[in-house]
Amino acid sequence: MSDFQELLTRGVEEVIDQQHLESALTSGKKLRVKLGIDPTSPHIHIGRAGALWKLRDFQELGHQVVFIVGDFTGLIADSSDKDSERPMMTEKQVEENIKTYFAQAAKIIDPDKAEMHYNSEWLKKLGAVEIGKLADLFSMHEFEARENISRRLKAGKRVSLRELLYPLFQGFDSVAVKADIELGGTDQKFNLLAGRTIQKAYGQEPQDIITRTLMEGTDGRKMSSSWGNVINITDEPGDMFGKAMSIGDELIVKYFKLGTRVPLAEIEEFEKGLGDGANPKDVKVKLAFELVNMYHGKEEARKAKDEFEKVFSEGKNPEEIREVENKDDITQTIVAAGVITSNSEAKRLIDQKAVKVNYKVIDDWGYKLKKGDIVKIGPRKFLRIK
Repeated sequence: MSDFQELLTRGVEEVIDQQHLESALTSGKKLRVKLGIDPTSPHIHIGRAGALWKLRDFQELGHQVVFIVGDFTGLIADSSDKDSERPMMTEKQVEENIKTYFAQAAKIIDPDKAEMHYNSEWLKKLGAVEIGKLADLFSMHEFEARENISRRLKAGKRVSLRELLYPLFQGFDSVAVKADIELGGTDQKFNLLAGRTIQKAYGQEPQDIITRTLMEGTDGRKMSSSWGNVINITDEPGDMFGKAMSIGDELIVKYFKLGTRVPLAEIEEFEKGLGDGANPKDVKVKLAFELVNMYHGKEEARKAKDEFEKVFSEGKNPEEIREVENKDDITQTIVAAGVITSNSEAKRLIDQKAVKVNYKVIDDWGYKLKKGDIVKIGPRKFLRIK
């Protein structure tokens, strides 16, 4: 059994070129291992964090890890995992989103031993001639052959020329940092392979590729910030615990394998227990505890577990409830409190009977609150009216 077996198999979908990579790992050479993340939201979720933990594994083996925040590629916008065109972000949106990305990454990798870059460092300097040369390395047919692009074209949906440029820029990142290995999700395979092609054109040895299995979100769809079905590594302990408890039972084992550092042998025991009739809730509590422990420590994990059991098993209020100002109505109040991002979302939750006042379901968008009312939004969020 290879010393690197778990590194190259846990949460891994494919390795290109596996034989070359295994040889490089056993050669004693210090490899440059690249991971890039576009700031499509202000937070890194646990699906993306899985690649950061893999980066940490390489770091602990003595390799040079390179973490890139795609402030430039974020503007171009990657549609690799989308069934429709992803709109361009504004520079202001990107500036807001990237503020804490390096700090978030530092929860997982050692920042003192890592290279951290914004890819605008080199991509803003590319001129039209160089972009033209990059584009000449690929054919339109190669781009059209991608599954999601082919599906969109057949359905008569718009595919912008901007989308064709994205793999060129991500691939050039690999040239800029001289990557030996690049990590990415399975939806990134075309972009990762583009890096190999572009590196060859610049006289570099093509990078090896490790694609990671994608995680489902709390609602069973692909975990995506745009869908709001994410568990962010910056979530408060109680929120993180509650979100983990809300996932479907069929995802428990996958979350353990992809989202935690629990040994595989232990996860196999959980899986066997579930197959033999163990209560999924009990195993899910262990999962939620481990996730909070990873990002907030054992004491916060214990508090989150106790609070969850108090609120959800015993039906009591949390010990600490944030007090907020009373606005014109319940819709305005919960939006102003920051727990809901828009009036339309607040109204949707009220229509879905997901908002309660003093444990009574509210179905009126204009409901008037009074001092001392306890407002519960969804399964985990509580407010007290001043």
